[in-house]
Formats: sequence, C-alpha cells, structure tokens
Amino acid sequence: MGRFSRIESPALTRLSIAVWQQFADDLRLQDAQTQQFRSLQECFTRQLKPGLRPVDARPEIVSSPCDALIGACGRIQGNQLFQAKGFPYTLEDLIPDERVAARYRNGQFVTLRLKSSMYHRFHAPVDCRVRQVNYISGDTWNVNPIALKKVEKLFCKNERAVLELECGHPDYCLTLVPVAAILVASMKFHFLPEPLDLTYQGANRIPCDARLQKGEEMGYFQHGSTIIAFASEQYHLCPGIAEGHSIKMGEALLSGHPVTGTKTSTETTPTPDI
Repeated sequence: MGRFSRIESPALTRLSIAVWQQFADDLRLQDAQTQQFRSLQECFTRQLKPGLRPVDARPEIVSSPCDALIGACGRIQGNQLFQAKGFPYTLEDLIPDERVAARYRNGQFVTLRLKSSMYHRFHAPVDCRVRQVNYISGDTWNVNPIALKKVEKLFCKNERAVLELECGHPDYCLTLVPVAAILVASMKFHFLPEPLDLTYQGANRIPCDARLQKGEEMGYFQHGSTIIAFASEQYHLCPGIAEGHSIKMGEALLSGHPVTGTKTSTETTPTPDI
C-alpha cells in the first residue's frame, strides 16, 4: 500500500480517491489547501486551509494534537489502563522506559484514533521541547474498534514512538505515543531526518532538540493511526471528552495548572503556518 500510495499519477489518484469516497463519506477534501493531488500519499498527508483548526490558547489547556475519534480514556488505575473494555494493558507494556512510565501512574490517558479519511497531521498540544524520540519497532495490526476488542495488548505490539514533552513545569508531565498501524505504517517527524517505519535501521533512541509552540505541526502519519496522550495525575479530562466523541486538532483535551508567568487568555489562536 505504501508503494501504491507513492505512485505519481493524477488520473490513478483521482480514481483511487473516488473509490475511497465510496467507503468513507466523511472524507472532506474541500478543507484541504488543494484538491489536486499527484499521488494518494499527497491526499493522505494533505494540509488544511489556514484558520480551519483554531488552537485553544488558554495556558492550562492541553489541546488535542490531532483530529480523532476518542477511544478509551480516563484515570489510569495505578499502572493499568485499557485499549477497550475488558482489554487492559500496563504503562510498562507500552512505554519500555520505566522512568517515563512511572510519571503517569494514577494519571490520565486519552486514546485518539485517526480514521483514514481524517486530517493526518499532528501538532504540539502545548508549548514544549522534545529532546528525544524513542522508536519501538513492532507489528502493524489494524487499530479499529473490532481489532481492539480481539487482539490483546494491541498497542503494545504495534510499531510506535514515545515523545516526552518538556513543558517548563517539573510536576506536570505530558507524553505522546503515536502508534502506527496497517497499510502504510509510517510516521514522519519534522525534527528527525528520516521517516520511522519498518525499514528504519537506525538507533531506537533518536536525539533531537525541537522547540515547539502550541499548535505547531510536529509531523504526520502516512495513513490513519492512533496517538495515546498521557498526562500526570494533576491533570483532568476537559468537559465532553468521552469514548466515541469526535475532536478536532486544537480543541481542549486536558486541563492542568497554568505554567507560571504565562498569560491567562481565553482566546483561540490560529494554527501556525508551517
């Protein structure tokens, strides 16, 4: 599928999109900066018209890093959380670094599933710094609800990356875990030199130094997938965040203590033009 999606043929791309739209009636290409794509991959990774994803600028708010359907979410019970009802896994199963996993005991988690028809780019949920990406190679199971109810510890088996977000407050911790899935199974981070996929042969712990403003684009999936957001126990879910809820990038996801010295505006700001 990855090879097919990279074929540059406008005619083949138009045909592929037409077939795709028969199965995904929520594919909203009118929101894209362009409706003319040289390849199916260009359509998957499309950018949106400016201003379509305003970002909640309140400093106590952690905004959604992506468009998504919310899966399991809520308080982590010690180190245990759920991919679906009756399918538990532990922090240590998903995050192999015990130091990082320990920060989220009794914290909050939200599973954000990107359908194939959704906007595939993901953004910084807060002002932050990323110093390292921990890449974990693995399987490429589908991450749809049917698979989550049948495959035990699916997220812990799939290819994924762990991104600690330094937010300027040592007691308020945030980590994103993008999880790749079936078909293309590729993650591209703008602050790393090459995509992360099953052909990657480099180190698992990849150093970087990315300083990101809230709403700034971090990268993209080359097909639908999942991001699991972890927050330390000082945070709580924002009103309306529940399983099955649809959320847009930039909307309020979690709420915590404002960072000292940051203005407390309630306005929203447009997505930075990357």
